[in-house]
Formats: sequence, structure tokens, C-alpha cells
Amino acid sequence: MAFEIKRQGRESSQGLVRRFGQRLQRSGILLRARRKRFKTREKSATGKKRRALRREELKAEYLRLEKLGKPSTKRR
Repeated sequence: MAFEIKRQGRESSQGLVRRFGQRLQRSGILLRARRKRFKTREKSATGKKRRALRREELKAEYLRLEKLGKPSTKRR
């Protein structure tokens, strides 16, 4: 989606750049480009399961240590 901005009468170059920037923002081109640039990949099902199992293991270990009265190694 290309657009053209032409200088109007005695408009300064700064005014032209400002008008161009406003038009660019309103068009949504920058938003689409940023979304595409910083898009994150979907996590695989296996990876999700592994992470969930690891969380459960750590939770059980923290509870065990707490019952024994030992200091928690949990980060806060």
C-alpha cells in the first residue's frame, strides 16, 4: 500500500515530514511491519508438556523442602 505526499504551496520541509509521518501512522503500515518483525513462533506440543512437567516437579520439590523446614530455593 504505497502513498504519495506532495509539498503544498509554501510548506516547510519539516511540515512535509510531519504530515508524511502522520499519514504513515494512520495507514497502519508500521504496525503491520512491527508485528511481522517481532512475531514469535508457536511452541510445540511436546515442548509445552515438558515445561508443564518440569513446573510440577519443581512445585513438588519446593513443597517437600518447605515441610522439612529448609529455606526455599525458589526465586522471587
